[in-house]
Amino acid sequence: MAHYSSFNVRIILTLTLGSLTYGYGSSVISNTLGQPGFLSYFNLPAHPSFAGAVNGLFSAGGVFGCATAAFMANRFGRKCTMDTSAAVCIIGGALQAGSVDAAMFLVARFITGWGMGAMAVVIPIFQGELSPPASRGLLVGQHGSWAITGFAVAGWIGVGTYYSSNLSFQWRFPIAVQCLWPLALILCSVWVPESPRWLLMQGRREDAWRIIAKLHSNPEADPDQVYAREEFYQMVKQAEMDSELWAREGGLKQLWTKRSYRTRMWMGFFTQYAAQSTGAMVVYNYMVTLYQDLGFTGGKVLMLGAAYVTVAAAANFLASMLMDHMGRVRLLLIGLTGCMVTLSLECAMFAQFGGTDDRVGNSLGVFFIFCYIFFYAAGIDATSYVYCSEIFPNHVRSEGMAWSMIGTFLSTILYLEVGPVALAAVKWKYYLLFISLTLIDIVVIWRLFPETKGLSLEEINGKFGDEVAVHFGEDKDRAKEYRTSDKAAEVLVVTAPVEKGQSSSTS
Repeated sequence: MAHYSSFNVRIILTLTLGSLTYGYGSSVISNTLGQPGFLSYFNLPAHPSFAGAVNGLFSAGGVFGCATAAFMANRFGRKCTMDTSAAVCIIGGALQAGSVDAAMFLVARFITGWGMGAMAVVIPIFQGELSPPASRGLLVGQHGSWAITGFAVAGWIGVGTYYSSNLSFQWRFPIAVQCLWPLALILCSVWVPESPRWLLMQGRREDAWRIIAKLHSNPEADPDQVYAREEFYQMVKQAEMDSELWAREGGLKQLWTKRSYRTRMWMGFFTQYAAQSTGAMVVYNYMVTLYQDLGFTGGKVLMLGAAYVTVAAAANFLASMLMDHMGRVRLLLIGLTGCMVTLSLECAMFAQFGGTDDRVGNSLGVFFIFCYIFFYAAGIDATSYVYCSEIFPNHVRSEGMAWSMIGTFLSTILYLEVGPVALAAVKWKYYLLFISLTLIDIVVIWRLFPETKGLSLEEINGKFGDEVAVHFGEDKDRAKEYRTSDKAAEVLVVTAPVEKGQSSSTS
């Protein structure tokens, strides 16, 4: 049974405005690089390295944004970090849209990347800490789904403005639109509660209980809020134990000195690195070049690009619905394998028909590109965010998620910076790199990554050898025994006074 309320769903969907911000801001440059107005304004034909610098600086800003979010999310809370990230995204987007020269545009891309990097860290964390275990894949999966919806929206807006006779409007308007989503997020965040797990880390138990009770309110199926009380009890006990261990064993340095934390750090980084090593961002950001090599020109290129991300958005929604049933690791493996096979077929089409007028060969090339994005979106995209947001303990989740997302941005800096030069020099052979890397990634994930579906964020600790204060998800008999034991009364002591607005006797 899904123990979430309509309030829970509304909050998750409000947070997807941050996902939309991240997706739209990351992808709008793809179509911008194909707009005649943008190319002529910045004289890009004379400066082919500019495209690499635009993408590289965005990713570099993303690395700084991740580091900023790691600090802020623990120090000031998830909500404050989210609002600050949104404000930075607005500033960066406005500066891009108003750029008068190449230098200003590049600086604005770095600022935008900073905000996007922080947003990519805090939104999945926030969603994960507000979601029940049995539905966390569905709810946190909305981050990837709406991020790619942002890609699709940017794509179709780019198609529309391509036909404008106003060359400045062609590229300035799509870039300016990216300011709308973070602005809407700031305005709507007044209704978003703080993460109850962060509140517990601050010792604010009563505030945390009020949020948990409201998030999991289900008067018909669970009138006594047994589920909410069980989850809250588990959260309280785990927070107490983690806090004691964290202080006793040396604090932040444990991320690298404690084996279980170190394992999670490299797994999070590797998950995001593996996602980028499929070549997804290279395929998307240089799709204009890719389709032109297949013989397509003009508006058709932008339409194919917009259709590409529309398929991706639909596949991401499919992934969010499958994740809680199939598991995270299985979906990752299916997605990686599908990407490797379809990109191999795509390379074969390029090698045989690239630059020719063969309609069948070029059409097959487009078909395999669409197959590729289906496997990436349905298996890897949303799944990677969910997995990275849930494998870390509550008290280091922001640092762990930030480190994971740094894997994304460092990988894209490398792959996108050299992309224009590599594609010009070796063309389709550049994609052989991603095929080889993906094969290695499949073996590593298959052999080493534990499954996390159906477990609470606290119980996932056990998958990495850490102590779990209270078990429920893995042991149904233990949960049943708990409901009839003295510990059930202990939860009532913890929560009942809070419900009445009194001070908790255990606070």
